[in-house]
Amino acid sequence: MINNDIVNKAINYIMLHILEPITLEEVADYCNISKFYFSKIFKAETGESVYGFIKRVKLDQSALRLRLESQKTITDIGLDYGYSASNYSTAFKNHMHLSPYEFRKQTDSISTNTQISFEEIDKQIKIEIHPDYKVIYERKISDYKDMKNDWCDFTEKYSKYITSKTIFFERTYDDPTITEKNHCIYDICMTYPENSGLKNTTVLTGGKFAVFPFKGFIKDISETHVLLLRNIWFPQSGYELDNRLSYELYHYVDNETMYMEFDICIPIK
Repeated sequence: MINNDIVNKAINYIMLHILEPITLEEVADYCNISKFYFSKIFKAETGESVYGFIKRVKLDQSALRLRLESQKTITDIGLDYGYSASNYSTAFKNHMHLSPYEFRKQTDSISTNTQISFEEIDKQIKIEIHPDYKVIYERKISDYKDMKNDWCDFTEKYSKYITSKTIFFERTYDDPTITEKNHCIYDICMTYPENSGLKNTTVLTGGKFAVFPFKGFIKDISETHVLLLRNIWFPQSGYELDNRLSYELYHYVDNETMYMEFDICIPIK
């Protein structure tokens, strides 16, 4: 887990401003520490330099946008992340080993080869307005496969704050088919009593979401979340992705069989 409050604060800031030009000095100033000390602790916690982290996140998120927003041109998506057309193509190919055009074409090929139709998914989607949720959270940069053990540790650590009204969430920052598996960022979260006095709290920003009810086993999550929703439903839905983060809102988990029921909540404009 990332236990350094300064690094978590910095990651929150970077994610919130990822569509803007972000400098090391700017993030260090936001965290009220020197850029030299900040660089040192950020690298120690994340394994990446601040500059490397920002660049990777920009390119990974732009790749996700290439998948989701088929109505937007490659040039416009690159511009959203601060790249000129030629610079974006070069940076993207160096990072993904495919040009943006080849990446988008590959996504289109995956979508046309599946047996699940847009209509089958669309009839299960609901558009909902969610409130802000105040949550306890712990953050990790790792393989999403580690989350099962992380959840067990998390619920044990905060067991005294869990009641019948507690709501559990996962907040995921990456698409594991795009981001290297050991660089995926995720937050394990739950609502908490107001008088708990805990410091590691944040707000899951509410607003408009496309909500898909998942019922199945852990082995099926990746296909549902990535292949079906992101490669098939969203590109044809006509919706535009919002800069807020997606999350999963949990209803039921069987820890023995790993059967689970939760809502996949995708932020839309």
